[in-house]
Amino acid sequence: MSIIRFGLTMNELSNKRLKTSYQAIEPFTTKDGSIIRELMHPSVHGNQSQSLAEATLPVGGSTLLHRHSKIEEIYHITAGHGRMTLGNEQFDVSPGDTICIPPGTAHALTNTDNEPLRLLCCSTPPYTHEDTDILAATPPSHAAP
Repeated sequence: MSIIRFGLTMNELSNKRLKTSYQAIEPFTTKDGSIIRELMHPSVHGNQSQSLAEATLPVGGSTLLHRHSKIEEIYHITAGHGRMTLGNEQFDVSPGDTICIPPGTAHALTNTDNEPLRLLCCSTPPYTHEDTDILAATPPSHAAP
């Protein structure tokens, strides 16, 4: 008898990679300009409803102002400091801060530190380039608070 978990049989599940190794994941640049490592994504690993990535913005780096029509994102800052644009608001972010980005909300992030800004990004449904609408060709201007 085959037990089903996560919509997959145990045999199918054992063929998927439900555990990943950071060193084995190649980073890539997303449509918004951030450097991403997809730590867990259904198209690669076999999970079903969300994706988890680590994003890195180098010193002086910014993402382009963008939005996702279907995706809700949660950012959790793990290192560095930055300035977040979320809708009409701008605010500083630092390690330990968590930001929820509802679908359809314009957002961008700028590294304001002298070290890389790193964050975990959980997306549901899972991240796709196709659900990323770039709203400005240059990063937003982040005035001091």
